[in-house]
Amino acid sequence: MNGERYFVTGGTGCIGAWVVRNLVSGGYFTAVLDHGGSRHRLSMLLAEDELSRVIFIPGNVADLAAVEKALNLTEATNLIHLAALQLPFCKANPSQGALVNVVGTINIFEACKKVGINKVVYASTTAVYGPKGAYPNRRLSSNVALYPGSHYGVYKRANEGNARVYWLDDGISSLGVRPYTVYGPGRDQGLTSSPTKAMIAAAIGRPYKIPFGGRYGFEFADDVAKIFIAAAQATYEGAYSFSIGGKSTSTSEIINAIARAEPTMRNKLSYDDKPLPFPEEFDDHEIVSLLGAIPRTKLEDGVSFTISAYRKEIADGRLNNKQLDALLSS
Repeated sequence: MNGERYFVTGGTGCIGAWVVRNLVSGGYFTAVLDHGGSRHRLSMLLAEDELSRVIFIPGNVADLAAVEKALNLTEATNLIHLAALQLPFCKANPSQGALVNVVGTINIFEACKKVGINKVVYASTTAVYGPKGAYPNRRLSSNVALYPGSHYGVYKRANEGNARVYWLDDGISSLGVRPYTVYGPGRDQGLTSSPTKAMIAAAIGRPYKIPFGGRYGFEFADDVAKIFIAAAQATYEGAYSFSIGGKSTSTSEIINAIARAEPTMRNKLSYDDKPLPFPEEFDDHEIVSLLGAIPRTKLEDGVSFTISAYRKEIADGRLNNKQLDALLSS
């Protein structure tokens, strides 16, 4: 194995599963803090022999002692923190959202301080920004004023502020990566999962309506995972929070790409004109200046890959009609 030893929280989520896949394929020791959730995304992305090389350690980020014990047990050198409750869940239960998203992130930094890990890479979000009407420019820098309009966005903004304090007080460097609309195999929950669900619908020829329109950042999950890994491997000092940036994509462009990959869907997909409550586009020069060029899968390639991946899941019997009904109705 390569010398670096990785500890991943949220490793059973969409981005987390792709991070684990990339780490294992790269020959890295990979440990996942396992909160007891489903491993179906990992099973979708990793072969059985690959999954057998992942170390699962029971624990929850809300339990500081468990996090510290896991870091000591694994002798981790690199940490990628992705564990969080997404926007709808934070809205439904703000107290639980704050416990997992804010206290959980504090616990990660505290545990790193105690065991001597001096860099944390963690997931922030585009939801830290205010509505696009709050900004005069269409393409935003990562350093503009933040006006989050949800508990989820406020929690993530708090994490960015706390990360800065850990740099000032304890010398722990960090990078908070702010993905926008992530898509691809494994993206089956959350506010912006609908474009991926449209691709799942295409895999079975079922009509589907995406409940939002407009333009937004649209990022393939594998690319986002590789950015997190690059951030964990890069050398830098300080506390940073950067958007991935790049050219925005419209919902109509996504639907057209799905229809090109699966022509029978041409008249089966639709969308609501209501845009997402976030700015459309972000400049990527900050994150590129820190990490170098970042991967960007072409829309057509990412869409085709996703539809094919779900066709295989269905053909292999790992997604049945009942599960598909629940997935596409949520």
